[in-house]
Amino acid sequence: MMHRTLMGLMAAVLASGCAATYVQRGLIEPTNKLSRDRPVLISTPANGVYGKTEYRASGQITATEVRAAFSRHALGTKVISECRDLQCLSRQTPSVRAYLVVPEILHWEDRATEWSGIPDRIEVAVRVYDSEAMNEVAATVISGKSKWATFGGDHPEDLLPEPLGTYVQALYE
Repeated sequence: MMHRTLMGLMAAVLASGCAATYVQRGLIEPTNKLSRDRPVLISTPANGVYGKTEYRASGQITATEVRAAFSRHALGTKVISECRDLQCLSRQTPSVRAYLVVPEILHWEDRATEWSGIPDRIEVAVRVYDSEAMNEVAATVISGKSKWATFGGDHPEDLLPEPLGTYVQALYE
């Protein structure tokens, strides 16, 4: 009997370590769904930093993941590599009404989880603006923590597609 209880407990611990966890904290809930026929321009955030380590290309990776999430729903999406903020994006706005998306890396921590047991962590803020009124129509902070049993090869950017996809889908549907 004790053997079965111990095996069940071990299975539960292992199962909990086999899935990444996400938290999405809405900052501004949209009053209306986003329009699919409006293009989306996305700025490229500054690279993530943890301690004294800058994670090169993490800003571009984040912008690319945000673009992938929006491209499933919007007419056209484009990452503006030279823009880091709303002011720069607003100067790039085409003559048509668009959504301007400004992601910001708040936390980026890449760990050797497979041998240290310390999970990768990420936290990204995503703010969506209407280019015509220049008002913020939606905003969230997405946090993620990698699974414990990674068996190598996982990185913080692997924590972005699922919660970003879910968030952006909710903006349109």
